[in-house]
Amino acid sequence: MSRRTTGHTAWCGRDHRCGLGEHRSEEIVVDLPGHGRAVLVRVRTAAGRDHAEIRVRVALAPTELRARRQLHGLLTDLRHTVTRAAVASRPRPRGTHR
Repeated sequence: MSRRTTGHTAWCGRDHRCGLGEHRSEEIVVDLPGHGRAVLVRVRTAAGRDHAEIRVRVALAPTELRARRQLHGLLTDLRHTVTRAAVASRPRPRGTHR
């Protein structure tokens, strides 16, 4: 079994994070104590495609109804964020300038 090896990128963590053909950056952490935390990692797959991997932890309201409303809002915002990122990553047709 052979595996294609790729060189480390400029942003790669160059340690145990890299493996199985992937390259992973160090974590970028945004921490709001008592409220939430987000962790972003840039990943390049063995196929050469770059991705952003994001984990988010948010403190939920103490009541079920308010917590569900928060979750609904989070999912709605995430859907918009992922859609916006997907649209931005699509190749532009030739002849368009922006």
